[in-house]
Amino acid sequence: MVTDRIEKIRQNYINSKPAISYERARIWTESHKKTEGEAISIRRARAFKDTCEQLAVQIFDGELIVGATGEFRKCGILTPEFSWTWVDREMDNFDKRVQDPYIMTDEQRKFVRENIFPYWKGKSLEEMFLAQLPEETAKVAVDTGIVDNDSKWRQAVGEITPDYQDVLFKKGFGGIIKEAKEHIFKLDDITAENIKKKEFYESVILTSEGIIILAGRYAEKAKEMIRNEQDEIRKNELLKIADICSRVPQNPPTTFYEAMQFVWFTQMGGILSENPLALNVGRFDQFMYPYYKTDIEKGIITNDEAQELIEALWLKLSEWVWTISANTAEFFAGYNQFQNLTVGGKTRDGKDATNELSYMALKATEKVKTHQPGLSVRIHQDCPSDFLDAVTHLVSKGTGFPAIHSDQAGYQMLINAGYKPEDARDWNNCGCVVPHFRKTGEWTSAVNINFSAALEYALNQGYSRIIKEKIGLDEKDPKSFESYEEVEEAFYRQFDNLIKHSVISTLHAQRLHKELVPRPFLSSCIENCLNEGVDLVDAGAKYNLGPVLTGIGLAVTSNSLAVIKKLVFEQKAVSIGTLIDAMDANWEGYEELRQMALKIPKYGNDDDYVDDIAIKMANYYYDEGHKYKDINGNNFNTAFMGISNYLPTGKVVGATPCGRKAGEPLSEGVSPFAGSDTSTPLAAMRSAAKLNQDVHSGGTLLNLRLNEELVKTKRGQRNLGNIIQTFFSLGAFHVQFNTISTETLRKAQENPENYKDLLVRVAGYSTQFVNLSRSMQDAIIARTAHENM
Repeated sequence: MVTDRIEKIRQNYINSKPAISYERARIWTESHKKTEGEAISIRRARAFKDTCEQLAVQIFDGELIVGATGEFRKCGILTPEFSWTWVDREMDNFDKRVQDPYIMTDEQRKFVRENIFPYWKGKSLEEMFLAQLPEETAKVAVDTGIVDNDSKWRQAVGEITPDYQDVLFKKGFGGIIKEAKEHIFKLDDITAENIKKKEFYESVILTSEGIIILAGRYAEKAKEMIRNEQDEIRKNELLKIADICSRVPQNPPTTFYEAMQFVWFTQMGGILSENPLALNVGRFDQFMYPYYKTDIEKGIITNDEAQELIEALWLKLSEWVWTISANTAEFFAGYNQFQNLTVGGKTRDGKDATNELSYMALKATEKVKTHQPGLSVRIHQDCPSDFLDAVTHLVSKGTGFPAIHSDQAGYQMLINAGYKPEDARDWNNCGCVVPHFRKTGEWTSAVNINFSAALEYALNQGYSRIIKEKIGLDEKDPKSFESYEEVEEAFYRQFDNLIKHSVISTLHAQRLHKELVPRPFLSSCIENCLNEGVDLVDAGAKYNLGPVLTGIGLAVTSNSLAVIKKLVFEQKAVSIGTLIDAMDANWEGYEELRQMALKIPKYGNDDDYVDDIAIKMANYYYDEGHKYKDINGNNFNTAFMGISNYLPTGKVVGATPCGRKAGEPLSEGVSPFAGSDTSTPLAAMRSAAKLNQDVHSGGTLLNLRLNEELVKTKRGQRNLGNIIQTFFSLGAFHVQFNTISTETLRKAQENPENYKDLLVRVAGYSTQFVNLSRSMQDAIIARTAHENM
């Protein structure tokens, strides 16, 4: 059971609707009005510092870890420097949005329209991107569901892991200021490079001063609250909060409690600086363990007190709301910010890294049932059996947590990407399923690419069946195709075109990020940026990987090509013309043919006939994507990671040869198409493991659903652990499970007020089931609930 304090905060979390605050945007805008003409890095840093000085400080009832990004406990902020036009278009109906609605008052809307938006007109990243993107690319890549990268031009990038081990906990932001000043002293203005470096260090000083000031204001707020507090226990808690906030993050933490508060201040600084996606906590059990161990040994803290602090951090991480457009929400449904926290695995020298905090993190997720942090575990062949048992126990609780990763596959992905072995061993998860390292700069989810759309254009002369417009390349009449190889060649031509436009849109976004939105605060959290005086946007990290192209619809597209190959050209059971007519009619009047198509082998059943098509497609995808270079000269990378992208991408694709109907969801990651994996979960795993997952360094995702009875007992959980280890021995990287019955999910749809804390695995993350749109809920229910192992 959680403590009364945690339960009260948890109830507030599950019962509160996210509300929008404009305070950060207001302060940010007023600051920029005063700094016209100054270097953009300095302007952004001053705006951050102004925000830290002026933002109202909030300490809510019972909190042990403090800090809020606005006046509301469950709060979203606005970042007009990135985008504001979508807010202007959508905010009148924020509370009515199908996916991820927000509370915003008429008074707030009036204020931002009169006092914030006018300043940013013509200056935002979004406006410049849309003005400069080639029309041909825009037709494919702007709010189409075919190629989508709007989270990179309507939002900040995020996608880093602050380096607690070598930077933050070692130096504190006070030490970072001292170091930056020393660098400035050594630089003169005789080269353009030096001038830019001085601007970088000056911006880091400003942001570091800002976060220290903000913490100090929380210390003063706690002292102020003590004067009016009647409860002696709470007085002592506030006194401790005041003491801690006066120490960190200016100084290195000396206790577990200080380190926990330091982590949240760092997350909070990242939020205020850019409202980022995937600001990862990293290897929590590694960088926090020395403080835990010392405090336990000295009697400074008890195990129960440490557990409560962990649960308090989980709730803090979940109270931040990522403010995004309706289009982006379709791809990232469920108020998810992808603050990934990783436990387990190996140390930098290859030993088992599991410790007490690894277990306590699992326990916290089970107890508080928050959607953040995105809890990931690293499993190696010799990991303690007790740890694997704890992982499968959490799986059995039906939260969709944790995401389970092969330690070896993650290591190999980073080795293939050019990492040193000791750094590759030290990987943490980024976002949903991306192997990452705290000294890395990367766009881990740069573009979503709709594989099935490419097949539709190949079979429909470049036209979309849904909108009836030409999106793809010219193609011959599909009824004149004479061989499977000809169909396949047409598909890959269209596929190449989508990848090309993905690259073009990304290069434009990258260039504008360099020009408009340097990242001094988050750069100060990265060792190499500080050492070299180079911002993250200018590839200042030790490792700078190319942007990740995310493939959607691998299973649907492979299944569809298998139907064409088998029914049309091998069995000659139907003509290509008849199959095209059936898709044009959305299978209406062709049910007999559809049933034939449904019986053709499907990916996810360990059948080489269709799996070989998927392997070829995945290999081609890597080869084609990897040949392109980003703005920093790095090769693009590929991934099959899943967010909620398989819904909006399915909405824009008509009927497909595999029997899927128009508008239905596609398939996510390397997962089977919902309901088509009719064999065992191990068969689905074997299909996925056949793919060369180690080259897709952007991550691969396998989502499976198990009947809850399979994992109710210790024996069932132990069997699942054995299957996971078998899966990883085949070279696979990731798997995650939903174990909630269809009956429970249907009840939650009918009576959402009774299931507010019901977590489900959407794709690369878990979130509250009741916070998902009906279509997303139905898509989860449609997955095969495997009855046996």
